[in-house]
Amino acid sequence: MRRVDPVKLEIFKNLFYAVAEEMGAALRRTAFSPNIKERRDYSCAVFDGQGEVIAMGDHMPVHLGSMPLSVAAAIDALQLEEGDIALLNDPFAGGTHLPDLTLVMPVFVRGTRKPSFYVASRAHHADVGGAQPGSMGLSRDIYQEGLRIPPVKMAERGRLRSDVLRLILANVRTPVEREGDLTAQVAACRLGARRLKEMVGRYGAAEVRAYMKHLLDYSARMMRATLLTIPPGTYTAEDFLDDDGITPDPVRIRVRISLRGGKARVDFSGSSPQTAGSVNAVRAITVSAVFYVFRCLVPGETPATAGLLRPIEVATPRRSVVDAQPPAAVAAGNVETSQRIVDTLLRALARAIPERIPAASQGTMNNFTVGGIAPDGQPFAYYETIAGGMGARATADGLDGIHTHMTNSLNTPVEVLESFYPLRVRRYRLRPGSGGRGRHRGGDGIVREIELLTDAQLAILADRRRFRPYGLAGGQPGKPGETRLISRGKVTRLPGKCTVNARAGDVISISTPGGGGWGKPRNRKRG
Repeated sequence: MRRVDPVKLEIFKNLFYAVAEEMGAALRRTAFSPNIKERRDYSCAVFDGQGEVIAMGDHMPVHLGSMPLSVAAAIDALQLEEGDIALLNDPFAGGTHLPDLTLVMPVFVRGTRKPSFYVASRAHHADVGGAQPGSMGLSRDIYQEGLRIPPVKMAERGRLRSDVLRLILANVRTPVEREGDLTAQVAACRLGARRLKEMVGRYGAAEVRAYMKHLLDYSARMMRATLLTIPPGTYTAEDFLDDDGITPDPVRIRVRISLRGGKARVDFSGSSPQTAGSVNAVRAITVSAVFYVFRCLVPGETPATAGLLRPIEVATPRRSVVDAQPPAAVAAGNVETSQRIVDTLLRALARAIPERIPAASQGTMNNFTVGGIAPDGQPFAYYETIAGGMGARATADGLDGIHTHMTNSLNTPVEVLESFYPLRVRRYRLRPGSGGRGRHRGGDGIVREIELLTDAQLAILADRRRFRPYGLAGGQPGKPGETRLISRGKVTRLPGKCTVNARAGDVISISTPGGGGWGKPRNRKRG
């Protein structure tokens, strides 16, 4: 076996990481929509010739952990040649939910018949058709949620396929914005391919190939070493989504983590069957949440590669809320159920390593979508997630007003929101006292109020309105979230998941949950 030079290993880790980060920077700079340019709802990654991820940008965890399944789906479905780019969003073929469009590009180096690498970019598009503007409203099946795209070639031999692009743009409400965002993803992939070819030109194909394998092996060793530091045993937990938006019944997430000999088995048996509403998560989402949680346990310098999952087995019962099958609706599975899966995994691990696990963060992305016809007669669609409280830790308070866990997005600045859309932000502040009390208190949530300047349809997909973010070690739970519609002086409290036809002058007020506290409140130091 070829000797591994630790200095070179670190160099190649950072080289591959830099490619993914530069891809993300190019995508952000060239995209059209505030959702990508400002909120940064995108992700980029680099894969080896077998489709195993070898580097990820510091982007969206819910995207990154599931993206390998999209790459695998593209490789299985298509014969990708030099200059080709695959496009897909099908949740049942490696995708997450329909607004997340993924591009996959093979990278060939001179003298090879098969790809030496793949690069991929994924971005949340503010509308992909469907029954409601923004493609994120209440739905009962996948067909209501928008345009479902199996792996197809968007570019062939270096040229974009105009027929595929026309088909997509004919089925969305904001075609100019969609075309701009898609072509920005194309540019990101081409940039990544160019950088990888430059790397091979500098170091040689044999050395680059060898260190890709070394990075995968190193990540696996680091994960096994980390698992050995956790007391062996079986740790269980369960948590609940408030409902699925269609029925009032809670939706259970149950997990059983078995740790032994540097390996882990994560079993979701006992979780609720897939639901009538859109909180269903496909297996890719569940695996992504497992990847995220266990990645948080390894040292920060560990490469984020597919090797991290080698010692971890994930079992998901088919046709359950954590492994949904067609024709299940899945829009909220990506954004809400992913968060609850993380909460449940952390709750189980808190039984094994209590000092290392934080209390529950807000546990929802507070998805807000609005769309209609702007005063200039053009359709518009806007989507955002809203921050909340972070759970307290054994050593410190939780942070206020921050995106946590499966989302890593930013807020849309008020000035950008008001300049792009017929909306006005009336209030945007922290929600004092919403974090749970404890020796260390949970972070506070946010209050965001937006006035409509035209008639529009609103959609809310949110959770933790009923089941509060839990505290740990005697800490108290955070306050639940709340959504209100203020119309002509009348205040109506809305369900966590709903669609509303609103009028110009109406105000939507979203108060997000606080994080849970850690430790008993009486032990909190004063001052």
